[in-house]
Amino acid sequence: MSPEFIGGAAEKVLTWRGLGDAIEAGHRLPKAEITDSFLYRGDDTMLSRAAWIDGLGLLVKTATIFPGNPAQDRATVGGSVSLFNDSHGGLDAILDFHLVTKWKTAGDSAFAASKLARPDSRTILIVGAGTVGRSLWSAYRAYFPDAQFAVWNRNPDGAARFAEDCPGTTPMEDLSEAVGQADIVTSATMASDPVIMGNWLRPGQHIDLIGAYRPDMREADDTTLKRARIFVDSRETTIAHIGELKDPIARGVIGPDDVIADYYDLGVGSFTRRSDDEITLFKNGGGAHLDLMTSAYILRQVASG
Repeated sequence: MSPEFIGGAAEKVLTWRGLGDAIEAGHRLPKAEITDSFLYRGDDTMLSRAAWIDGLGLLVKTATIFPGNPAQDRATVGGSVSLFNDSHGGLDAILDFHLVTKWKTAGDSAFAASKLARPDSRTILIVGAGTVGRSLWSAYRAYFPDAQFAVWNRNPDGAARFAEDCPGTTPMEDLSEAVGQADIVTSATMASDPVIMGNWLRPGQHIDLIGAYRPDMREADDTTLKRARIFVDSRETTIAHIGELKDPIARGVIGPDDVIADYYDLGVGSFTRRSDDEITLFKNGGGAHLDLMTSAYILRQVASG
């Protein structure tokens, strides 16, 4: 029997909060075994990630990131996802790469914000008006239904188009002003050099960093990291791999112990905001174990109708 292919039509049975519950439940299972491999050719990247969670299953996800593709009218990111059965190792499903990536990436950040941002957050700034930014707009609305949204993009025309696609979103021209006004700042850019500066921040904010995925990429400066309490989805997939943390740790700006908690600390209560005044920062590394939890959630929802 051929494995099931699950595509974009599955979205009608998915919810962001349902995925958040699946992520939390997945971290109550035995800790995932994770491996990552990166291959580079100039600015092009092939990232292969594998995960095995005892009691949930196995997954292999390969992503290709070719930043020059838009000039050829091609998508920047491509790839494939294979989900294997935990009991016998058979292939349960092949899932649409973009479906899994969309829900894993935005769902990861929105779930973290539900734990780390102030519950009364009312202004959410999205930095970067691309595909991920649109997914973040959808995911954050599920957790913060009363919030107002703003968007900043390096190209103002992109921010204007984003506002047309995402009703009620205000395009912003001045990034420093936009950051200063926001309760939550969620950033999904392809920046190599920081675009968010720590001297723009004010007490009580939550900063969500998504875009950096290579050792030579950062979205926030050293001051941001020094002012914030730092959280990650997984220590294993962020600290030694992504420039957002690897670079300042290597230079002694912060240390590995400055990462307060990851999702495996949810059960002991350390993945949380302590006060209304502190600045919290979450680095979304999006490891294969989260792809596995997301894919297993999608398969369950599809199977249940």
